[in-house]
Amino acid sequence: MDYKNGSAVTEFILVGISGDWQLQAFFFVTFSLIYGATVLGNILIIVTVATTSTLHSPMYFLLGNLSFLDMCFSTVTTPKMITDLLSAHKSISLWGCMAQMFFMHLFGGAEMTLLIIMAFDRYVAICKPLHYKIIMSHELLNRCIILSWTIGFIHTLSQMVLTVNLPFCGNNIINHIFCDLPLVIKLACVETYTLELLVIADSGLLSFISFILLLVSYTVILVIVRHKSPGRLSKALSTLSAHIIVVTLFFGPCIFIYACPFGIFTSNKTLAVCYTVITPLLNPIIYTLRNQEMKKAMRKLWVQQVSFM
Repeated sequence: MDYKNGSAVTEFILVGISGDWQLQAFFFVTFSLIYGATVLGNILIIVTVATTSTLHSPMYFLLGNLSFLDMCFSTVTTPKMITDLLSAHKSISLWGCMAQMFFMHLFGGAEMTLLIIMAFDRYVAICKPLHYKIIMSHELLNRCIILSWTIGFIHTLSQMVLTVNLPFCGNNIINHIFCDLPLVIKLACVETYTLELLVIADSGLLSFISFILLLVSYTVILVIVRHKSPGRLSKALSTLSAHIIVVTLFFGPCIFIYACPFGIFTSNKTLAVCYTVITPLLNPIIYTLRNQEMKKAMRKLWVQQVSFM
């Protein structure tokens, strides 16, 4: 077979979430509500930050970008996952599968970088409050956003440029709820050991390093708060513990899936739901909706809209 002219496989079959129709209907309603809340919540945050002058600060600028990435990341996989729950034939085209993996790693890589930037922003705000506005200038913020998108693009391109050229000519069944690199690569008709190592070194290493950097940054912030203002330690601990939970839900599955050798990798749909469905909803709740200034701005925006109508 001439693999250069194209692959024999033109679509993949997703096994999806197994179970009876009642269980799948339950997941359909649940995931639909979660996805709807994710989109509406993140759009509300973006609009609030963009239209409220008191929120035109580095922290809220970064929060607005995080909401945008969360919404995009969830949209790459969740709508397809929801429609498949009520479909007997859960298929996705070859190029649809490639596009799904490309954008998932693009937005995922960008979000990992942005979370580290946000941790640095909090460090500067706590450790150097008098120089905060000088250090976190508009120029630096713009460069940070460009950096996060650049890292995300390089991260996904370095893996996908080799994956799209793989020949798929046999088994096309993916035991998962969406296209995932380790499972798709294993279906190729050629030896993929080198590409597997690349994915482990790229996705696995990026997830692990980002997770460690975030934990270290949170620890440093807590130590500094304890030293400078012991009275604020309990509040800082409460806030950062919630951040750590969300970060663990996002990075934990990524590290487990992408840092492990492919030979022992098994499809874990529960972990996939955690970082593609649950985390994009928790991020706006943890990072913004617990913030009194953000809630006040949202109420003001709501009153203005009601008065206008």
